[in-house]
Amino acid sequence: MLACLTPRAHAADVVEITRAYIEASDEGYKLAASYSFDLNHDLDDAVQHGVPLFFTTEIELTRPRWYWFDEKAIVARQTSRLSYNVLTRQYHVSLGGLQQSFATLDDALFLIRRPSRWLVAARGALKVGQTYNVTLRMGMDRDYLPKPIQVNAFNNSDWRLASNRKTFLYTAE
Repeated sequence: MLACLTPRAHAADVVEITRAYIEASDEGYKLAASYSFDLNHDLDDAVQHGVPLFFTTEIELTRPRWYWFDEKAIVARQTSRLSYNVLTRQYHVSLGGLQQSFATLDDALFLIRRPSRWLVAARGALKVGQTYNVTLRMGMDRDYLPKPIQVNAFNNSDWRLASNRKTFLYTAE
């Protein structure tokens, strides 16, 4: 019976990338992605007590070369912050310079799970017609936690929430 419960506990610590693709626009190249994850009890409890959680999305576009290492065309990171204000009983999600307030944790997590399209590169950053390997990863960034909590977080598996690397091809338009 214990063996049946173990995979579920591990699955709760994984961020699943359910959708990811690059689209070209007038401004440049945008990442459209959505993620599936839930906060475990320890992370939920930390948020309820005012500890902000940070989620970082990392993307890398590389162009394969036969004569040398792959060319890194784009390397970008975007971090969102989830916090709870005990006095106003509101959840806040900060992304870049924008902040949005929510009444429930599920509503706040919805924005983190399905962020708006993120401009990862300007229009001329990729060579049109070239195929690029796209590597995407998303997870909770423990480096932004307060120092006393960081010590516990690095030693406690309940504070690990990350995706596996998702790789796909993109041909620049």
